[in-house]
Amino acid sequence: EFRRVLFRSDAVAKSPPDGYTLSSGSMATLCVVPHLYAKVGYDSVKDFAPITMVAASIFVFDVHPSLPARTVKELIALAKANPSKLAFGTAGPGSVSHLGIEMLKSMAKIDLLHIPYKGVAPAMVALLGGETALMYDPVLTSLPHVRAGRIRAIAVGDARRSTQMPDVPTVAESGVPGFEVTTWTGVSAPAKLPRAIVDKLNADINRALKSPDLHAQLTSQGADPVGTTPEQYAAFVQEEIVKWGKVIRAAGIKGDQQ
Repeated sequence: EFRRVLFRSDAVAKSPPDGYTLSSGSMATLCVVPHLYAKVGYDSVKDFAPITMVAASIFVFDVHPSLPARTVKELIALAKANPSKLAFGTAGPGSVSHLGIEMLKSMAKIDLLHIPYKGVAPAMVALLGGETALMYDPVLTSLPHVRAGRIRAIAVGDARRSTQMPDVPTVAESGVPGFEVTTWTGVSAPAKLPRAIVDKLNADINRALKSPDLHAQLTSQGADPVGTTPEQYAAFVQEEIVKWGKVIRAAGIKGDQQ
């Protein structure tokens, strides 16, 4: 997956800045992949003209019902009492499911055992079967299993609670202030796109994000429509580049091309 986004983003970065070629950039393409690979073919800041953030998806910390932890505080206490013994499954090194838990490890000063899988589905199967104790996955993916009692949701990783899990507190509410790990997408164009075209694209996309049909379609996929100014999106991307660079270096995560 990372190889595919490298190719697509590189192609957009090298396209003419005429407003006809756009990139659906994401946390992965702009802020994670550049830290994982020695050569990506593009600069996330210099090679793109930010247009707007489109949507963000909330993730949730899920545990197997057998784990004696019903809150983040209890999970942290359990991890400190059993360093490197609690296993968490992820969709692979550098995935949001991985980085979210690495962020928690760093902020809470705990150590957990990482077991990478080839995608969210097998990682969820492992959690459901009790092979792992913990997973950080999209609310939409976990919701059916939570409702059925097959896993337990203990906290969502956004700054606000999820409308789909309103009774589940945020990680920040649960004793780790400042924790916020979501996956997001936005629209960018090749660098040096004329400002008039940037403004036109921004206005059109943000208008579409307010339409009831698109709003319903995004929320049904577990994403919340956002919409920003180009400047807000640019500042956010730069903050995320710094944020995930620190996490990736601290955790020693590398891509297979390094």
